[in-house]
Amino acid sequence: MVPQPVRSQSSASNLRLDAAKTESELRRFLDLALASMQLELTYNIALATAPAGDADVAVDFDGPDCPLLLDRQAELLIALEYIAHRWLRLDPRQHDHVRFDCGEFRATRLEELKLSARVAAQRVRETGQQFRFNPMSARERRILHLELTCAPGVRTSSDGAGERRHVIIYPATPNLK
Repeated sequence: MVPQPVRSQSSASNLRLDAAKTESELRRFLDLALASMQLELTYNIALATAPAGDADVAVDFDGPDCPLLLDRQAELLIALEYIAHRWLRLDPRQHDHVRFDCGEFRATRLEELKLSARVAAQRVRETGQQFRFNPMSARERRILHLELTCAPGVRTSSDGAGERRHVIIYPATPNLK
């Protein structure tokens, strides 16, 4: 049976997730994927509805095989999330509404990125020199940009292409020495 998109059917432009259908399809996907990979993991799906009516779905894994999910900077966790997005036939604008985590990896990484952004911004303000982050995913670049949107004295941009794309923090005004 081919999974159906989990968007509400009210209009083509409506990108709201159908929470019940999303949860049902995610359970089907995860049961199949975890059994096929013979992973000893359990999962909990938490649904939340944002004020705008959008559903946010958080999947948290636990079990003896958690280290496998988190190995190599959570490569398997991220891959499972990506495949789930494809299984659910999510529009790319909905990807942030379905998140996978294990052992609070994502929450910890989010705080690390925010702290790195603030420290780098302070360095740019003090030295007047740009700061270039290592290449990172689009989601992580977005976190840096959002964290520094209202930061005084700095501006951000992304540079590079594909897997080599990175964030650069510049002084808000060029140093005219």
